[in-house]
Amino acid sequence: MDSNSNILKVEKLTKYFGGLAAVSNCSLNIKQGSITGIIGPNGSGKSTLFNLIAGNLKPNSGQVIFNNENITEVPSYELFTKGLLRTFQIAHEFSNLTVLENLMMVPGNQSGENLINALIKPTLIKREEEVIRAKAYEVIDFLNLKHLANELAGNLSGGQKKLLELGRTMMVDAKIVLLDEVGAGVNRTLLKDLGTAILRLNKEKNYTFCMIEHDMDFISRMCDPVIVMSDGTVLFEGSPEEVKKNEKVIESYLGRGNENNGEKN
Repeated sequence: MDSNSNILKVEKLTKYFGGLAAVSNCSLNIKQGSITGIIGPNGSGKSTLFNLIAGNLKPNSGQVIFNNENITEVPSYELFTKGLLRTFQIAHEFSNLTVLENLMMVPGNQSGENLINALIKPTLIKREEEVIRAKAYEVIDFLNLKHLANELAGNLSGGQKKLLELGRTMMVDAKIVLLDEVGAGVNRTLLKDLGTAILRLNKEKNYTFCMIEHDMDFISRMCDPVIVMSDGTVLFEGSPEEVKKNEKVIESYLGRGNENNGEKN
C-alpha cells in the first residue's frame, strides 16, 4: 500500500441511539501514512464514529473498510490483531502494574497464558518473555520513560499515562491508531512530548494516526488533513489553514470558541 492509498474508508455510516442519529450518513477516507485530525462541536459524533470504526459499536447502516477488508461487523479484539488500535480520552492502564509490566501485557497469545505450557514448556515461555521485555524497553526508551519503567502505572500523571497508552500501541504491529483526545488533561510540556512521539512514529515507523482533538494549536502542528464534523457527518475537510478560514466551520465550530473547551462526545 503506497502513501497515496486509503488505509481506512468510512462509507455512509449511520448510528442511532433511540430516535437520535449520533452519526448520520458519514463518509471519509484516511490515507496511509497520514496524521488526520477530526474536530467538531460537542455532540457532533466524533467519539461515536471512533467506536464504530474500532468495533466497540455496530452501525445501523454503512460500512468500514480497513486495508481493503470490510470490518464493519468485526469486534474490537479482532481488529487489535489486524493492527487497528484505539486509545481513549481517559487512559486505561493497569494501575497496580509497573510501566514495564503494562507494556509486557499487550502482545496477545503469549505461551505463558496457557497453563499446560507453563507446566511443560518453561524454557519457551522464558525465551518469549525475554523478547517481549526487550521490546518493552525499546518502547520505554523511545518515549523517554526510562526513569518510570518500574513505577506503578497508577502513580503516573495524566500525561505520562497517555504516553504509556501510546507505548502500548507500539508493542504490536499497529497499522492505524485512533487517538481520542490525546491532549485532554495533559500539561503543555507533556503534550509537546506526546506530539513529538506521534510525529516520530509517523515518520520513522510509518504509523497512520487519526486523532480527535479540541486544541487547534495542537491540531495545526500535527495534522493534515483536518476533518470537521457537525450533526454526525462531515462538514468540511482541508488543511488546518483552510479549516480556520472556512465560513461553515467558523459558524458551526470555531466561531463559538469551542477550540478552547474540552469535549465529551
